Amino acid sequence: MTQENSHQLVDHITWNDQHIATIIRRDYMPSETTFISPDSYYQQLGFVVYPKDGVVARHAHLPLQRHLVGTPETLLIRKGRTEVELYAMDKSPLGTWVLEEGDMIQLVAGGHCFKCLEETIFLEIKQGPYTGLVEKERF
Repeated sequence: MTQENSHQLVDHITWNDQHIATIIRRDYMPSETTFISPDSYYQQLGFVVYPKDGVVARHAHLPLQRHLVGTPETLLIRKGRTEVELYAMDKSPLGTWVLEEGDMIQLVAGGHCFKCLEETIFLEIKQGPYTGLVEKERF
């Protein structure tokens, strides 16, 4: 399955009720605060909308301890174009999508690989800390 010309601005990719990834196209601009990921996800992804002269009140985040399993990632395509292949939990292929400058993908489960169609710069945000341990299974 190839989704090169998907017209969905937010595309949730699932396999057997398991969320694998979410693609957010650069043209997605919500008019109000909208979180793409559910509250239960290890990495929250959302758009926070404020009007002109809006204020985010001064604050600090409390040092809450959380127990996490896995390494969720969010990638923003800062430059270029890339093709992403997504794989189910059993490593079977789910399809191929083209990501362009300004598109984002949140990788939640399963597997993935990228083929850069031109020079590409990713901004990658993932769960830390970096342990130096083996954390990838290549297949």
